[in-house]
Amino acid sequence: MDYVSALVPPVVMAVFFIGVVRVIVKTQGGAAKAKEDAAVDAALARADAASTRPAADV
Repeated sequence: MDYVSALVPPVVMAVFFIGVVRVIVKTQGGAAKAKEDAAVDAALARADAASTRPAADV
């Protein structure tokens, strides 16, 4: 019975990992994708504008 107790944790972790991957794959795209992409683009634009601003203006 020691082999059963040795195999249970890796099997549980594998099942959990597969579940996490499935959730990530299922939530990609869809209706919220455009909104998420727009938020990332806006954040990148703000970061780019802040890094190109002259030091005297800060």
